Parts: sequence; structure tokens; C-alpha cells
Amino acid sequence: MANLPFILPEILLNLDEFIELRRQIHAHPELGFEEKRTSELVAAKLAEWGYEVHAGVGRTGVVGTLRVGDGCRALGIRADMDALPIQENTGLPYASTCPGKMHACGHDGHTAILLAAAKYLAETRRFNGTLNLIFQPAEEGLGGAPAMLEDGLFERFPCDAVYALHNAPGLPVGCFALKEGAMAASSDSVDIRLAGVGAHGAMPSFGRDPIVAASSIVMALQTLVARNIPATEAGVVSVGSLHAGKTYNVIPEHAELKLTVRALSRDVHATLKQRLHEVVQLQAQSFGVAAEIDYRTISPVLVNTPDETRFMSALIREQTGAQCLIEPPQGMMGSEDFAWMLEKKPGCYVLLGNGTESRGGCMVHNPGYDFNDEALPVGASLWARLTENYLRA
Repeated sequence: MANLPFILPEILLNLDEFIELRRQIHAHPELGFEEKRTSELVAAKLAEWGYEVHAGVGRTGVVGTLRVGDGCRALGIRADMDALPIQENTGLPYASTCPGKMHACGHDGHTAILLAAAKYLAETRRFNGTLNLIFQPAEEGLGGAPAMLEDGLFERFPCDAVYALHNAPGLPVGCFALKEGAMAASSDSVDIRLAGVGAHGAMPSFGRDPIVAASSIVMALQTLVARNIPATEAGVVSVGSLHAGKTYNVIPEHAELKLTVRALSRDVHATLKQRLHEVVQLQAQSFGVAAEIDYRTISPVLVNTPDETRFMSALIREQTGAQCLIEPPQGMMGSEDFAWMLEKKPGCYVLLGNGTESRGGCMVHNPGYDFNDEALPVGASLWARLTENYLRA
């Protein structure tokens, strides 16, 4: 286990408790909005340590509030709790006991990190203000952050700023990555349904072929980024599914496409959305078929605000040295629904080193992934130090 100067000794003292808790959550993964066991565990721990606990926020979310001193300034820290529909193949003694479900993104680690910080902060209380610990459900594309916001998250639990982290395989334990501005891409899911006219495969002139139209649309969509977005900007349009027909000699009536659209700026996001609708409709018309488009924004561009990012950067440099803080590479197109919270409140999202190669280097959303427990006290110490400095007594 890494013993870095950054790690608070009180957190190291209780580390075994939270490694065991993390592995308990790992062994019992729950998908988005199904986090009943996990949220009950979180609520019980927070109550035990003296937090004011609010369960059922955004269906299965939990918020724990701790007020110290005058409570005038308020800080929010978020951790996600949900797992993924993936069959685990790690062979670990604490591997998932739920077939087809696993913590393949490290949300078990994020939850344990925030709980470890919560216990330390409740015991030491070396801050002056209100601390809101936000345990969010359904981060993996199901809208957990919007659900909490719709349930009055920031009206019920006001925050001057809100922070979150995510583990980063390939980044050494004890290192962090963050930057001001766009930190994660927007993510849109698009369903396109084409309605044509069915016909015999030997007599296609009697029909309107949705497969040919779909094929042309797929190719045209690849020009959206190449011919509409400046070369200095980032965007992705990927078709993940095209379904039509069932047999050899029948032109079907319908074809369906599923795709993802991603961008690293709000302007690019808006341009891609507009041009996608135009291209799909006009391509469909040119083949004599009708197109229905269901376009859903899963998460907007995640934008770290200037003051909060500088505060976090300065804190990390002060505690670890400049060598442990890096700027993430350009063009990271993963998404994160913490972006919805950052549209409402200033804040910062930071990447936490999960390790390299065989020790924590396996990429997330992989059946062989596991959160690296060596990163747990690093993340917990980060949240503890952030609270004590942001809510300085």
C-alpha cells in the first residue's frame, strides 16, 4: 500500500475498514436506480458518524450533511454508486456475486473514498461551514444527476461549489489530472427509424428501400465532423447499430439505426445536432422514405470552472508537488453526467491515478477491471484536504 506524504495518517489508520467496505460493494453490484443495498449502506454509515441523512434523492441517491461552525459557506462533493451490465472475469475473491453485473468503472471505489473522507471529517471537524456529500445513482447513462437535480438537489442542499473525481487507469497512484474548461465530452444517443415500402427482392422498383437509405445515411453521417467542424475542434459521430429485414428476398418496410454523438464544446455539440437532423431528413427524402429521429442528450460537455479548478490545482501542488499534477490529453471523448451539476453550480472534476500496467492499469468498462485500493486513501485525503481548505475554519 502506497504511503505518500499527501495521505492523512487518520485515514491510513482506518484504511482496512474502507478497503473491506469497497470490496463488499464490489461483490454486490447494482445497476442504475437499483442501488438499494448500496444506498442503505451509505446512509447507515453517514448516520452512525453524525451526518444529517437524506435518502431517496433522485430515487436511490443519498445526501449526507454536516454543519460545523456558522455554516455560512457550503461545499458539495459527489460520488457515483452504480455498476455496469458486464460479466466480471477477474477471478478475485470479492468478485461480483451478481451474474451479468459488475463494478467495471470503479464507482465502488469512489463511494468508499467519499465514505472514508466522511468519517475523518466527522471525527476531526477542522472546518467551518456546511458539507454536503452527494452519493449519486445511475451515472452510467441513465440520468442519475438530472434525477437528483429534478428532486431539488441544490435547492434543498445549497452549495457554493461542487467537486467530483474519477479513477484513471494508466495514471500512477498519487497523481492527478485536471484542467480548466472542457474536461469530458457531451454524449448524445440517437435513434433513427426509417419507414419505406416493402417489396419483393426481385422487384425493388415496387418498393422504397429503407436499407439503401440507411446505408447512405451512415456514410453521410461520417461527413458531419469532417466537413462541418473545424479541424482544431473535437467531435465524434459513430453508428453502433443498423437493423433491417429478416430474410434474403424481401425488401423490408423499416430500418433502424442507433448512434452516439460526442463533442468537447457547446458550439460543436449544437452544430452536430442541427446538421444531423438536416442530413438524415434530406437523405431519407432523396430515397423516398420517411425518417423519425429521437435525439437525446445523455450528458452535456463537462466544463470545469476557472476559480474552482485553480483552487483544486493549487491544493494538489501544495500537498504533492507539481510533478503529481498533469493536464489530461486533448480529445478525451468520454462523458460524465456530473456535467449536469456543473451546469448549475461552479466546480471541478478531477482524475485520480488508479495505477499502471498490471496494478490498476486495466481500462474501465472492461470485464477484467478492478479499482486499485492503493488509490483509496489518496482520494479520501484529497476530499478531506479540500474540505478543510475550502471551508477554512
